[in-house]
Amino acid sequence: MKKINIALVGATGMVGRTFLKVLEERDFPFDNLYPFASAKSAGTTVTCKGKDFVVEELTEKSFDKDIDIALFSAGGDISKKFAPIAASKGVIVVDNSSAWRMEKDVPLIVPEVNPEDIKNHKGIIANPNCSTIQAMVALKPLHDQFKIKRIIYSTYQAVSGSGVKGVTALEEGLKGNDILTPYPHPIAGNCLPHIDTFLENGYTKEEMKMIDETKKILHDENLKITATTVRVPVKNSHSESINIEFEKSFEIEEIKNIFKNAPGIILQDDPAKNVYPLAREAAEQDMVYVGRIRKDFSIENGLNLWVVADNIRKGAATNTVQIAELLVPTL
Repeated sequence: MKKINIALVGATGMVGRTFLKVLEERDFPFDNLYPFASAKSAGTTVTCKGKDFVVEELTEKSFDKDIDIALFSAGGDISKKFAPIAASKGVIVVDNSSAWRMEKDVPLIVPEVNPEDIKNHKGIIANPNCSTIQAMVALKPLHDQFKIKRIIYSTYQAVSGSGVKGVTALEEGLKGNDILTPYPHPIAGNCLPHIDTFLENGYTKEEMKMIDETKKILHDENLKITATTVRVPVKNSHSESINIEFEKSFEIEEIKNIFKNAPGIILQDDPAKNVYPLAREAAEQDMVYVGRIRKDFSIENGLNLWVVADNIRKGAATNTVQIAELLVPTL
């Protein structure tokens, strides 16, 4: 593979630091690495592949350097401002925020699901929402085989999805110190059916992200989808109960065989031995774990799944790096 120059925007954040770890673990073929962050972090160092790199303040001139790909994870406002600047200078941006996901000319990519869409980029590629990514890895091979008509998402999302503040809120809450930032209620001992802000239709932004992103990734605006997303007192890894209605009939063994052969999936489905996906086991892993596979007898061609993945790795950093890997041969 050709060695390329890569930039990390938000290099000192939770996802940014995981970018560094994943680039090293996957031996991503970079020549030069440029870590960018806020002025507060400028001058500190980050390490990747045994080398130290000095963090620079992100400015409008940051992309004047010879950079091929920039991985962004610094929030939507930063992405809206700086991604077009980077793209205008020939840098391909892979953005981890929600800023560009639903833009018509911006591909929304899960490499195991729709890698072919990457060719349509115009300088910016979007990484989907963490909860959408793991669902797509599980649902795409089923959609190909049995054609999905309807999806009901119920998520149980870890506090690391809120960044360092979320983890701190849980850790302090477990000590008896309720810190409400970044939540409106204590998270320790609680389940909050409230992720992101509420919209006029009664759904939260997180719920609508899952609905809209699923349709875009699967190229099917006719899919009927509803969602309830819940923040739970778990440090890492999102869990999802997914109820599906297919157009075609199926057998459970067919479903299991599909998962056994699908990319990015580990099947854990032996209830008699208490084997099913667990958040603690998925943490620090890049795979999507699927289990509790059973028919929904309340409807024709209905199926229930339990899907678990590390939201910081597969739900963010790893998926972003995988997108960058798809780009390397095109440079």
